Amino acid sequence: MEPKWLEWVKQLQAIAQNGLTFSENPFDIERFKAIQAIAAEIMVTHTNAELSYILDLFARDVGYATPKVDVRGAVFLDEQILLVKERSDGCWTLPGGWADIGTSPSEAVVKEIYEESGYHSRAVKLVAVYDRDRQGHPPFPHYTYKLFFQCELLGGSPSPSIETEAVGFFPEDEIPELSVARVTATQITRLFEHYRHPDLSTDFD
Repeated sequence: MEPKWLEWVKQLQAIAQNGLTFSENPFDIERFKAIQAIAAEIMVTHTNAELSYILDLFARDVGYATPKVDVRGAVFLDEQILLVKERSDGCWTLPGGWADIGTSPSEAVVKEIYEESGYHSRAVKLVAVYDRDRQGHPPFPHYTYKLFFQCELLGGSPSPSIETEAVGFFPEDEIPELSVARVTATQITRLFEHYRHPDLSTDFD
């Protein structure tokens, strides 16, 4: 469960960002910057982050505040799922990452799979659209939607990247330690269920 303080931070930052986007009155702008500073101070109080880092993180978000989009691809081969090992924490995850501007969700996930694993694929089903905060992931400063696609393996060969140090296929009962900031064991289980039962409808929320 996400801590209440982080929920407040996200709400205050969204209010401040929206206010800074639409306000023209200099006094209103000053007030919304003050709200943003309070949100940053709350985060600093509960983490080891520097105030300047948090303020910079907030300042990089412009325009109306909306959730960020993370895409993840589930590629299966002989009842095994493709996972990549993250260099950042040494744990395993589905290939994926932030969706880029100018690419559709399916294009983004196919691109991420290739870049992180070396495998070519094709998105065939949107399995789930999840609110990250409701999925048991550790706290994160940005409100995020996670899109999980089932993808068909087309070819390629295992090839680590600047972000990944190993690539492999794993059966459901031999899943290695997961990078839970990116994917959870419950999500992996659900992806296997969708793989075995193609008629299941898309999960959401």
